[in-house]
Amino acid sequence: MNNIRATLAIVWRIASPYFRSEDKWAGGGLLAAVVAIELSLVAIDVLINQWQNRFFNALQERNWDSFVTEIGIFTILAFAAVALAVYQLYLNQWLQIRWRRWLTSHYLGEWLHGPNHYRMQLQAEAADNPDQRITDDVKLFVERTLEIGLNLLNSVVTLLSFVIILWGLSAAAPLHLFGSEFAIPGYLVWGALVYAIFGTALTQWIGSPLVNLDFNQQRYEADFRFNLVRVRENSEQISLLQGESAERLRLLERFGRVVDNWYAIMGRTKRLTAFTTSYTQAAIIFPYVLVAPAYFANKIQLGGLQQTASAFDSVRRSLSFFVSIYRSLAEWRAVVARLDGFEMSIKSAEHLATGSGSIASVPSNESGAIGLRDLLVRLPNGTPLVSADGFELRAGERTLVTGPSGAGKSTLFRAIAGIWPFGDGTITIPSNATLMMLPQRPYFPIGSLHAAIAYPGEASDFAADRVREILVSIGLPQLADRMEEEAHWNRMLSIGEQQRLGLARALLHGPKYLFLDEATASLDEPSEAALYRLLLEKLPATTIVSIGHRSTLEALHERRVALVRDGDRFALREAGAGAKPV
Repeated sequence: MNNIRATLAIVWRIASPYFRSEDKWAGGGLLAAVVAIELSLVAIDVLINQWQNRFFNALQERNWDSFVTEIGIFTILAFAAVALAVYQLYLNQWLQIRWRRWLTSHYLGEWLHGPNHYRMQLQAEAADNPDQRITDDVKLFVERTLEIGLNLLNSVVTLLSFVIILWGLSAAAPLHLFGSEFAIPGYLVWGALVYAIFGTALTQWIGSPLVNLDFNQQRYEADFRFNLVRVRENSEQISLLQGESAERLRLLERFGRVVDNWYAIMGRTKRLTAFTTSYTQAAIIFPYVLVAPAYFANKIQLGGLQQTASAFDSVRRSLSFFVSIYRSLAEWRAVVARLDGFEMSIKSAEHLATGSGSIASVPSNESGAIGLRDLLVRLPNGTPLVSADGFELRAGERTLVTGPSGAGKSTLFRAIAGIWPFGDGTITIPSNATLMMLPQRPYFPIGSLHAAIAYPGEASDFAADRVREILVSIGLPQLADRMEEEAHWNRMLSIGEQQRLGLARALLHGPKYLFLDEATASLDEPSEAALYRLLLEKLPATTIVSIGHRSTLEALHERRVALVRDGDRFALREAGAGAKPV
């Protein structure tokens, strides 16, 4: 019961925001219509149950007029049931897509709120495969919640409707055993209850491992799919290293987990199906066994026998809700657990930036400099990495940051950008400053070249002629005529060309602070110097901070600082002035 309450609390937390959202009237209206149709279908089942009594009595009595009348009534009921079922499916699917659209937008907003998506990867117990949780898990949550909810509603209403009928039939057809009559009030209801309790208990005992198996199956499937995408994204490097055999073995190993877990699901499902199918088949004959003695004792007619069997089956199915839907319920609980884990991971990522033991990034109006106060950048496990105190990146000054590999130069940049939360101290950023970070391998979304360069802005924000002019100035005139061509630019272009496009993005956006993390490392030295001169010419008001290892970079900067070993960490120190401005 504790597990059920906990699951229902999570489901309410995930589902209820949609019905309080801007789409609440449409969603609530569709849900109300679907529920109303479900109740109407139960009412038709009750009418058909009563119809069975009259119809089979007409057959037993060979009453042609009554037979024809009942055929007409059945035709009307059947037509109404078909029409309601069709429109219930249509409205249900309409509700599903609206609800899924809202949930997907909600989760995308939470996942991509600031650097949450990045911080989630830094956590020791990060939610795996967020892509699967936002696609497959959201889809299954909406489908299964509606399916299980409507089935539960149907079971409850059917139970309330048919228990009354079955209780009355118990009095009309008293229990007969060994030629004796026993007046047990509602014995058919108690029989259905005992039968359902027996089936539910055995179903839970046999099928409970399916929840964890379904959870793992979704995780293994997503992991396998993710690694297939990684191979596709890195096909060039794999080909150059002739790593096809290694990748094939890795992929087969991950798929082996999918197969092994599937075999476990098969074995458990076989046992569960064997029981539930036997349970369902036995339920067909069970009510006849109970009521047949009363029929042969002329206590009821054939119609009463058929009505009793039908009512008993309706009550039994209602009470056996858990048995009939157990497989879907196990899958649903696994999906709920995965979405709950995803939400918890997002909240944990948000807490990283605001909780104790995090670096504070605050706006400042005092000067145009970025200040580092009592800063200690740590690794996620708490190990000290970089320290700096009373250090400023002054506006309009070109600064080169050097230090040994692994000293934490890139992590320091991440902390300044506000995406690395681990550590202590304060980073002050001018309130009107715009920062742009260019890594060694820049990111370009799949789409037009114009959109790729304009990212994270929109292509429509920048004139095509302006972008063409920049492409020529950075040494890529051959791309000027391919502005509207859509491609995977990270695959199409060499790393040197990608770095030039990264600088084109900086020229287009003109940030106040430009951080270059070895952003020209793949260019030859003359090209690197020419591009730095271009940045100085086109962005005279931009403060440039670079990470690099080449000695030639010193002549391109006015100031040089270095990360030097200081006990268990690296400390930021002045390393002397560079040459005069170029």
